[in-house]
Amino acid sequence: MLYLTRRETFNAAHRLFKQEWSDEKNYRVYGKCSNPHWHGHNYELYVTVKGSLDPETGFVINLKLLSKIIKEHVTDKIDHMNINTQVDFMKERLASTENLATAIWEVLDPEIRLLGIELHRIKIVETENNYIEYYGN
Repeated sequence: MLYLTRRETFNAAHRLFKQEWSDEKNYRVYGKCSNPHWHGHNYELYVTVKGSLDPETGFVINLKLLSKIIKEHVTDKIDHMNINTQVDFMKERLASTENLATAIWEVLDPEIRLLGIELHRIKIVETENNYIEYYGN
C-alpha cells in the first residue's frame, strides 16, 4: 500500500459562535475566535490517499488529477470566502477546523473512491501552532 499526499492552500474567514448563545458566552467558550467581525487564516490542506501502484503509469494517482479534484470540490469553493456564510459544504456546521476537516472528507471521499483508491487522511493547518488530522469515521 502506498500513501500519497497533495498540499493545497486557501485563505478564508470564519467566526466560531453559536447563534443561540449570547456574545458573552461565545467569547467565554471561543475567545477571540468569536469576534463578531470575523477573522481569517491562511490554511494549508493536505489530502492523503492510499492505493496500489499502477504498473502502467507508475502512479497511485496522477497528482494533477488529484489537485484538480481538490480544487473543484474544495478550494475553489472556499478560497477567499467566509466559511460561515458562503461555503455550501459548511452550512449548518460550526466553522471549527475539526468540522471543516470532516466536511472536506465527506466531499472528497466519494470522488476519490471513484478512482479506485481510498482517502486516508485530511490534515488542515490553521496556524503554525494548530492543525487537525482526520482519518474518517
